[in-house]
Amino acid sequence: MKNTYLTSYLPLFSILLFSLTFSVYGVEVFVDIFKKIGVYPGMREFLSDMQLKLAIMILLMVAFFMVFAALKLIAETINGVSMLFFSMDSNGLLYNRVRTGSMIYFIGGLVSVLSLKSFLGLLIIFTLSSMVYFVYFVYKISPSLSKMGIIGVVSLQIFSWSSLFLTIFFVFLKLYNGVMASLPVMSKVKL
Repeated sequence: MKNTYLTSYLPLFSILLFSLTFSVYGVEVFVDIFKKIGVYPGMREFLSDMQLKLAIMILLMVAFFMVFAALKLIAETINGVSMLFFSMDSNGLLYNRVRTGSMIYFIGGLVSVLSLKSFLGLLIIFTLSSMVYFVYFVYKISPSLSKMGIIGVVSLQIFSWSSLFLTIFFVFLKLYNGVMASLPVMSKVKL
């Protein structure tokens, strides 16, 4: 007999693995930034090198954990809404079918350990895991959907995720432009 809750811990482990790999990469980035702006020697007066790196890693891991947990919550909501609108299942059987897809993110989290030195590699692994999960999700729910239902699910997913990421991108772009515009520009002094 197969237990439906056997893989219920995998989303937590997946989030922890991706948070850990992104934060390990981020430690080196922040240490370099702190050294360039001259803050690192002052921080070293209070903490040893290892303690400082561990503190940065823990803070980054908490931040990445919150981001990935929020993404999982948004993904679950979008999946639920797409099944509500387009599936004929009202008993939740489809939800149990796609539950084992958490193994995809878990394997992606394990593979991301191999790419600790490359942010682009980490992003590619996370993106590939998400795309494989999306294909798996559509494949698993497709038997209970009509062709228009499949098109509706795919369209809703693409629209939701693209609008979310475009909104975040434009907010960061606006923030970046605002910060750059507020910086004083030094004019050349004529002698």
